[in-house]
Amino acid sequence: MRNLSRREFIKTLSAGAAVTGLGGITVHTPLNASERGRFDIGQCKSLRIKCISELVGFEEKKLIETVVAAGGHTKSQWMIPWDPENAAGFCSLVDIESLDGVHHKFLIDAGWNKKYMDACFKREGIDRMLQKDEIEFVFISHEHLDHLWGIEAILKYNPDIKIMIPDTFYSEGMHLINGAAYLTAGAGNRIPHKGKLVRMNPGYVNRLYDGCAAVGFNIPLTLRARGEQSLFVNIKDKGIVCVTGCCHQGITTMADFGQRKIAGGETLYGVYGGLHLSHEDGLAKKQEKIIKDLAKYQFKKIACNHCTGIPAVKKMIELGYPVIQGSGRYGSKSKLYIGNGDEVIF
Repeated sequence: MRNLSRREFIKTLSAGAAVTGLGGITVHTPLNASERGRFDIGQCKSLRIKCISELVGFEEKKLIETVVAAGGHTKSQWMIPWDPENAAGFCSLVDIESLDGVHHKFLIDAGWNKKYMDACFKREGIDRMLQKDEIEFVFISHEHLDHLWGIEAILKYNPDIKIMIPDTFYSEGMHLINGAAYLTAGAGNRIPHKGKLVRMNPGYVNRLYDGCAAVGFNIPLTLRARGEQSLFVNIKDKGIVCVTGCCHQGITTMADFGQRKIAGGETLYGVYGGLHLSHEDGLAKKQEKIIKDLAKYQFKKIACNHCTGIPAVKKMIELGYPVIQGSGRYGSKSKLYIGNGDEVIF
């Protein structure tokens, strides 16, 4: 591993977004659909997910005030002066057990504040797993700051790790991965990525392992970002689990895709991750309707967190949905959902 010297890092600061290294860039080859228009992603034995961090920031109100003061949600995230003391981020460890008993582990997203994420990694042993190459790749769901900007905390332990990103990434996100700094936003990465960078085209089904596939949704996001990719995991004798970062495409859109396009999707078993439904101040009518519409999918386990929002989680519990609850440890706001340090098995 080669860290940037202080002089080299200052050069990237003055440049604004200088690329200091380039890894090999490849594009993932998607699956072909069957004659019925469905994609066979295979099956796996089980899915285990540990929440490393599900927080956006530590105080949501302050984050919203920062965005409003900078000009609103159409402002580029790279041009907003974020408070580094109010930054956390989303990251989860995925463990997929194949039918032959082999375990495959990878990270979904990289969090935001590097110091905070490093503490989370040490708390859960992720640092050692990265050093020992036990984690096969990092799957970045989308380009938003709380999912990407902590990438240095991963690369410090394994700069050669494979990284998978949506092909909708803007140049700023690419530069950050490869070693760049953004003065105004307070974002930076001193450890250029040296491994393979895989760009996943939206709209296609990309099988990662037997029973696990990624699908990208080409949609506009707030803060001048675009596109989100999510995972479908097909567990033998149980059904499909939808795994998301923020699910900006909408959980009903994702569930509908699984039912229509993934072989075995007639049975949707579970959900994990952020569902982008509510803020601290409550639910809008549109979000209430989405939550009520979830009933038709008959999920057996709902392990939602992050941008789902506590009001949305409370509504699901009120409606009798099978919400998996957590411990409320390590800064998570409630025991009502799977939070920091909690684990769910599908």
